[in-house]
Amino acid sequence: MRAFLSRFLPELTPVSTRERLRSAAGALVGILATGLVCRASLPNAALPILIAPMGASAVLLFAVPASPLAQPWSILGGNLVAALVGVTAAAWIADPFVAAACAIGVAIALMMLLRCLHPPSGAVALTAVLGGPAVRALGYGFALWPVAANSLILLATALLFNNLTGRAYPHQRPAGPRTADPPSGARVGFRTADLDAALKDFDQLLDVDRGDLEQILRQVQMRVYGRSSGPITCGAIMSRDVIAVAPDAPLTEALRLLRRHRIKALPVTDEGARVLGIVTQTDLLDKAAWDRSGPRLGLGRRLRLTVERGRAPHGCAADIMSAVAPVGPDLPIAALVPLLSRAGLHHLPVVDRDGRLVGIVSQTDLIPALLADAGAVEPPGRTHGPAQPALA
Repeated sequence: MRAFLSRFLPELTPVSTRERLRSAAGALVGILATGLVCRASLPNAALPILIAPMGASAVLLFAVPASPLAQPWSILGGNLVAALVGVTAAAWIADPFVAAACAIGVAIALMMLLRCLHPPSGAVALTAVLGGPAVRALGYGFALWPVAANSLILLATALLFNNLTGRAYPHQRPAGPRTADPPSGARVGFRTADLDAALKDFDQLLDVDRGDLEQILRQVQMRVYGRSSGPITCGAIMSRDVIAVAPDAPLTEALRLLRRHRIKALPVTDEGARVLGIVTQTDLLDKAAWDRSGPRLGLGRRLRLTVERGRAPHGCAADIMSAVAPVGPDLPIAALVPLLSRAGLHHLPVVDRDGRLVGIVSQTDLIPALLADAGAVEPPGRTHGPAQPALA
């Protein structure tokens, strides 16, 4: 009996208690904000203030904000299309049940065609047909109020709440190099075309972003590799003679260190050797303006940093450094590949249990180690040396 009943239970992705609470709190805030703002906008009007489909939209926007069905165009386009189709069906078809069926069927077809499929929009179409005299009296105005108004306020709340609580929304794929080459993580194992062909053969809509699905599959691939590979860790391949820079060091000092030691990245550490970020060649090229005296902060970045921090920047390493999640020396090298690819970095600092810098590992370090892991060469035991080209 238990095996039979288990067929009816979905296999949900495991999430932490914190994420469950975050999702529930977001839906609470979103619906409350939508209702209060709409009521304040029209305090004495005899119009619907909040429609039921917004509850379903809140589930998507706050519980699964990475879903393709929960993106801004999905909720705005889907709800508007469904509302217009529902009002039209109610006006042209006398039988309410036939009108409701036609409204939902046509709405789904149009949403899929316009790439704005949003499941709660089916309820919007149904509401337009069966919502009663108050809804029918609105006519096509129903698409503007309350559908568009509810959708915009709920979407604005989701944008603010999700980003403040650590969930990037709208969902974005990690930025990669702007070249014709595929990302480094996609050059081994299955090809992107293989995934596209498999999805075409599957021929069903999946509630997961295609890029996320590819990333998940590549992480699975690396885990399988890590399980079958030898016990080579970051501590075995990392460079130990690490050149770091203080957060208040001038940009010219960071440039001098990169050139002097012929390296490409500088961990930024505080007085206790704890990693605060990393300054790379790309940071100097992209985030600094250059003149005859060297790199400096441009006006645009100064203004942006002033707004973000509430104080004027000083033109130092902390003003251009990239955020980085250091790794421990016991991390298997197989786990480094997705970390480097996802962060868009070529170097990762290695820290001890107290968070103090003990080394740095790069993609260059990984090459001989992975070959050694495959039995081609012996794993290297090396220290940091001037083996990398200087910044021109």
